[in-house]
Amino acid sequence: MSEVARDPLYRRHRFPAEIIAHAVWLYFRFPLSLRMVEDMLAARGIIVTHQTIRSWAEKFGRHFAREIKRRSAGCLGDKWHLDECVVAINGKKQWLWRAVDQDGFVLDVLVQSRRNAKAAKRLMRKLLKAQGRTPRVMITDKLRSYDAARRDLMPGVEHRSHKGLNNRAENSHQPTRRRERTMKRFKSARQLQRFVSIHDPIANLFHFSRNTLSSAQHRDLRNAAMQIWNKIACVAPA
Repeated sequence: MSEVARDPLYRRHRFPAEIIAHAVWLYFRFPLSLRMVEDMLAARGIIVTHQTIRSWAEKFGRHFAREIKRRSAGCLGDKWHLDECVVAINGKKQWLWRAVDQDGFVLDVLVQSRRNAKAAKRLMRKLLKAQGRTPRVMITDKLRSYDAARRDLMPGVEHRSHKGLNNRAENSHQPTRRRERTMKRFKSARQLQRFVSIHDPIANLFHFSRNTLSSAQHRDLRNAAMQIWNKIACVAPA
C-alpha cells in the first residue's frame, strides 16, 4: 500500500483507500444502487457487502463533499436560481429546496416540510452564510414566498420571478429524481438531506457542459476533476 493510502482517514479499515474511494465515487457519481456497486466491485474480485458500501458512502462521502465545498468557496456564480420540488416520503410531502448558479453548479440544498416564506427564508439564510455574499440577481418561479423572504434578508437584490427563466434550477432536480427511482423512494427526510448534501458537491466537481466543449477539452476537464478527487480522497494516481 502506498504512503498516500495510509492516510489517517482510512485508519482501522481493512480495504485500501483506492477501493473505498472508488466505491464512493461510483455510488455518488452514477445513479447506482448499493447492490449494483457491490456487483461491480465483485466483478473485479473485490468482495464487499452493500452494507459496508453504505457505511463508506456516509462516512467518506461526507468528508469528500466537505472538502469539495471548501475548495469551491467563493468561486461559484453570483446569479442564484432557486427552486423547490416535492418528494413523497412515507405518504407525506417533503419539499426539497435547491439553489444553483448560472452555470448549473449547486450552491446548497435543504429538505423542509413546508413550502412558505419561513422555509424560503431558512434556505436564503443558509445560502448567505455558506456563500458569504449576496447574489447579483435572484431568479425564481412564481412562488410568492421567495419575494417575501428576499424583502427581509436581501432587500437590495434584484428578483426576477418567471417560470420560464428558472429552467436551470428545475433541471437540477433530475439527478435526485433518478436516484429516487433507483432507491425505490427515500425512507426519511433525514436520509434525503444526507444524500443530497453529499451527492450535489461531488456532482459539482464533475459538472461540465458537454455541448459547449470539444472532445479534447472535455477529456482535460474530466482528468483534472479526477486528479482533484484523488487528492481529496488521499489516493495515489493510477
